[in-house]
Amino acid sequence: MLTKSSTELVRQRNSVLVLSVLRRHGALAHTEISDFTGLSSATISAITADLERAHIIEKSEQQAASGRGRPRVLLRQRRDCGYLIVVIISSDAVQYSLVDYAGKLIDRFSEERSHNPAGATRFVAAVQAGLSRILDRSRISQDKVLLISISSKGLVHSAEPVLLWSPIFGSDQIDFESALRPDWQAKVILDNETLLVAAALGAREEIAKGADFRSLAALSLGHSIGLGIVRRGGQTGQEISAPNFGHMLHMAGGGLCRCGTRGCIEAYAGFYAILRSAFEVPLDTIPAKFVPVAELDKIAARARQGHRTSTFAFRQAGLALGNGLSRMLSLTERMPIAITGPGTRYYDLLRQGIEEGLGQSHIVRMEGMPEIRIVPEEPILVFEGHLNRALSVIDQDIVVSGIPGGE
Repeated sequence: MLTKSSTELVRQRNSVLVLSVLRRHGALAHTEISDFTGLSSATISAITADLERAHIIEKSEQQAASGRGRPRVLLRQRRDCGYLIVVIISSDAVQYSLVDYAGKLIDRFSEERSHNPAGATRFVAAVQAGLSRILDRSRISQDKVLLISISSKGLVHSAEPVLLWSPIFGSDQIDFESALRPDWQAKVILDNETLLVAAALGAREEIAKGADFRSLAALSLGHSIGLGIVRRGGQTGQEISAPNFGHMLHMAGGGLCRCGTRGCIEAYAGFYAILRSAFEVPLDTIPAKFVPVAELDKIAARARQGHRTSTFAFRQAGLALGNGLSRMLSLTERMPIAITGPGTRYYDLLRQGIEEGLGQSHIVRMEGMPEIRIVPEEPILVFEGHLNRALSVIDQDIVVSGIPGGE
């Protein structure tokens, strides 16, 4: 079996580096690319020439603000090099976005999802129809789609685009690769939604803090409870994970969770859990599959007026979250916690319980309460995480598949 020469591997690595710099900083001049990558001017010239011949990047001119002198020649991604479709599966809808190779949003629409789904097979058929619809609307041929990036709450296979468990379908697994492969040649990837949120926040932090960035946790509050952790890595970049936080044990033999077990964090802190507690419904009651935010707003309004059981429901949810976070910090390190998702609107009611739970951790008692930030724009972060990951995968695949003229 033949392997690529070391020279070819170095060329590929440097080409990916050039593309990643253009992703992060936008259109750049030749000398700026050299400065950001640390590669020589001759190497940059050779790589960008290959990428331009392959119609992956293109040149543009920028006139100086004074209007005098020669315009700067900038290099940027060629928008029509290929396309990405982003599919975001949420509790009540599926959102489809069409993005070009430069990361520009071309089209987007959402379809409401039934709260009583007819099963995974019917759902996959609906996704296939949604994918075809977004291409038809923009009149883009299917063979121009390089990648389909999907996200969902739940457990995702570490190496394959397989949804192992989700709040929507339970243990009915969905293999998106197998489901879409007969009709789609594009690569398919699947990520946990909160992992993408953590990745987006980590990318922002690294830009803002540079080498001072160490780690950060993103806690998503809503119908489900999710957690993503991002930590500075070595040469491979950031290390991002999404532990099964919502289904960690909070109380042995406790409330029934949507996953079928008892006592999970989510069984006390998810929207359905707060609803169950506020109305003093027995803990073994089968959880509601979906709770409208308007219903939680009513409970929150009563809690803010001093209603005892409503106040208790939010405090109990906060305590479950705080206890879980204290265990997470004990196993990792003290780090900032960004709280996101629709549940951020109730943070004033959750805060006391969260801080009480965190205060039970030895690391917090020794080093102090971690910084807690409220970041309500979760949908923006999810999409941002999709773009960061998916476009990086596309760049890598384009380079590895071979650039004409680069041999």
